[in-house]
Amino acid sequence: MQECPGAELAFTEAPHHATELAREAAEAGFDCVVAIGGDGTLNEVAAALAGTEVSLGLVPCGSGNGLGRHLGIPGPGRGAFKTLLEGRIRTIDTGVVNGIPFFNAMGLGFDAEISQRFNRLTRRGLGAYVRTTLRLLHAYQPEHYTIEWPGGGLRLEAFILAIANSDQYGNDCFIAPGARVDDGLVNLTALPRVSLGNAIPLAIRLFNRSIHQAGTVKTGQAPSFVIHRSRPGLVHTDGEIREMPQTLHVACRPRSLNIRVPGTSRS
Repeated sequence: MQECPGAELAFTEAPHHATELAREAAEAGFDCVVAIGGDGTLNEVAAALAGTEVSLGLVPCGSGNGLGRHLGIPGPGRGAFKTLLEGRIRTIDTGVVNGIPFFNAMGLGFDAEISQRFNRLTRRGLGAYVRTTLRLLHAYQPEHYTIEWPGGGLRLEAFILAIANSDQYGNDCFIAPGARVDDGLVNLTALPRVSLGNAIPLAIRLFNRSIHQAGTVKTGQAPSFVIHRSRPGLVHTDGEIREMPQTLHVACRPRSLNIRVPGTSRS
């Protein structure tokens, strides 16, 4: 630990260390724990704070910053520290999949495969994400899913199956346009087989907030989903990859995380 006026500064040393540090800070009586990094760092810190009165402060400086963008939290040099000192506290929902929390989005299928490859890169950003996607586009085959939710269900073949808390992955790529982080619901988006013929139109819709209007895309909102797939496999939670079983139980924990946002934030 390094001391700052009125605060303590700690550096992470390994995966999930941020969760441990945040839990220690909460138990020590700090009223705010600040995550400096991207959605993965945010996930680790928020995992320790969800369900407590301790607020999360965020200085978004990752490659996508999905939740930060959704909430209008500025990055370093743009007012991030002013938000920590002068912003307001907003209480938002938490998503969980088989007990593992996510705060921005989770995904499986092509989405998870891309996250795994992207996490191995030494240089990230939107350009790297696009190049990684194009390399895998031809080889990946869609999966079959059975999805259940209170009052409904469907079977489908999907290239990407995402469940989002906020409206975007990051980099203003909107996987769930209109999603809110405090409505007690999680938002499902299922994209069909992607080919050279439809990849560009779908990509345009992701960036102009109209993916839900594509006729081949399935969307829905619910407080919980149960997803059955043909075999265990990869799932990403806020971009972090995990092996998970064949059946996934996804749920929203309403208003379970306090986070500091700019005073004008309304998303």
